[in-house]
Amino acid sequence: MKKVLITGISGFAGGHLLKHLTGKDYEIFGTYLYLDNLKRLNTSRKVNLSKIDLRKDKEVYTLIEKVKPDIIFHLAALPSSSDSFNQPQETIVNNVSPQINILESLRKLNLTDCIVLVISSAEIYGKVSKENLPIDEETPFNPTNPYAVSKLTQDFLGLQYFLSYNLRVIRVRPFNHIGPGQSLGFVVSDFAEKIARIEKGKAKPILSVGNLEAKRDFTDVRDMVRAYGLAVEKGIPGEVYNIGSGKSYKISEILKILLSFSKEKIIVRVDKSLFRPVDNPELVCDPSKFIRQTGWTHEIEIEKTLKDTLDYWRNII
Repeated sequence: MKKVLITGISGFAGGHLLKHLTGKDYEIFGTYLYLDNLKRLNTSRKVNLSKIDLRKDKEVYTLIEKVKPDIIFHLAALPSSSDSFNQPQETIVNNVSPQINILESLRKLNLTDCIVLVISSAEIYGKVSKENLPIDEETPFNPTNPYAVSKLTQDFLGLQYFLSYNLRVIRVRPFNHIGPGQSLGFVVSDFAEKIARIEKGKAKPILSVGNLEAKRDFTDVRDMVRAYGLAVEKGIPGEVYNIGSGKSYKISEILKILLSFSKEKIIVRVDKSLFRPVDNPELVCDPSKFIRQTGWTHEIEIEKTLKDTLDYWRNII
């Protein structure tokens, strides 16, 4: 039985990845930082949990020495590009230091057979000209926020440890993933939570929104974690793969679909204070390299994802 370590197991993607791996022949270990977040873990499967601060190298080394994992899904990170404008230093430190500690621990322990999935981000491509759409792995980097810089650093650290020490690092660059369980601070979850509050009579029927013209490639988180599983099974160490649906939607289109599920009449107002200092006009994935390598394709349609997200908020408000 292979040993799988999921960092950030109590996060949005971590909880869904745990559900996806249920039934597979793995012994699962997970790290978390905040006890409150463990309520996300809705599974009957036994999980070996460790509360550690991944920024502390000795804690990470001790854990990896004890577990000796065969596979690491490194999901732990501060995930918000919007928040990173207000806390750039915290974003860089929280996203880069843990990965250095993980890779250094594997190097020092000579665990070179361990497969490490490094989660980069499509945000590293930043502002992309129309002639470079859709975005493949050769598209130039043009990061427009501190989060993107942190993810680019994680990406290249993974490559460096593969080249320098022959660690079995596979990198993925996921585009926006959404779905039930996503926290506030992300556009779809924010919209769904506000609609649910209005339906329950806990807020006025007015929805303040930011930039509705940006276009994003949205993939259901349940499809995304399935992709992560295929990446460690079929991906090639040293390689990098873009993961996304291959279709972009205007934020206004996403909002329109969400509003169609509500029986309340809701007024939409644009609030320019909600705009980012700089926003990428369009991000759309060319996932062909990953599809060729693994056979993955997204299966859950956007309408179901949005309905499930809205129902998630309806159930907890």
